Amino acid sequence: MFTQLKNIDTAFKHIKLFSYLLIAACVFISCFAIYKSYQSSDNYKEHIYILANGKALEAVAADRKANIPVEARDHIRTFHQYFFTLDPDDKVIQANITKALYLADESAKNQYDNLRENGYYANLIGGNISEEINVDSINLDINVYPYNFKCYSTEKLIRSTSTTTRSLITQGYLRNVSRSDNNPHGFLIERWETLENKDTGVKSK
Repeated sequence: MFTQLKNIDTAFKHIKLFSYLLIAACVFISCFAIYKSYQSSDNYKEHIYILANGKALEAVAADRKANIPVEARDHIRTFHQYFFTLDPDDKVIQANITKALYLADESAKNQYDNLRENGYYANLIGGNISEEINVDSINLDINVYPYNFKCYSTEKLIRSTSTTTRSLITQGYLRNVSRSDNNPHGFLIERWETLENKDTGVKSK
C-alpha cells in the first residue's frame, strides 16, 4: 500500500513538474510571438510602395544619416546637370536654370546673372550650340557641417562643325533644408564657385 502511495506521489510530482514546464514554454512562446509581431510591425512601417508606370515598387525608409553621402552627391550632381545642360532654346535654358536655382543659394544666381549679362546664353542660342555635362567625381566631407564638396566634371559644347571639351571644377557647401517637390534631397548648395573651366580639346566633325 505504501509503495502504491509512493508511486502516486512520484507520478503527481512528475505531472506537476511537467505542468510547470508546459506553462513556462507557453509563456516563452507567447512572449516571443509578441516580440516578433512588434518587430515585424516596425519593419513593415519602414517599407513603402511607390506606384510608377502602373507598377508598385517597394522602397525602404532609412535613417537620413545613413544616406547623407548618397543623397548629397546626387543633389550636387543634379544641380550641375540642370545648370550646365543647355540647348539653343531660351525656354529650355530657363527651365533648367530655374530647377537648378531651387537647389542652391544666391551664389548660383549670381553666376547665372553674370553669364547672362556677358551674353553667354545668347551666344548659345545664336550659334545653335548645345552644352552637356558629365560629373566625373565628387569629393564630399561630411565630418564638418556645413558639408564641403568639390565637383569634377567634363563639359561638351556641341556645334554643327565641332565639339569642344572642357574641364570644369567647382566647389561649395551643403546645408540641410526642408524637403519639397523642387528640392527632394533637402540640401541647399551655398558659396558655390567655379575653380576651373578650361578647354581641353576640340574635335571637328
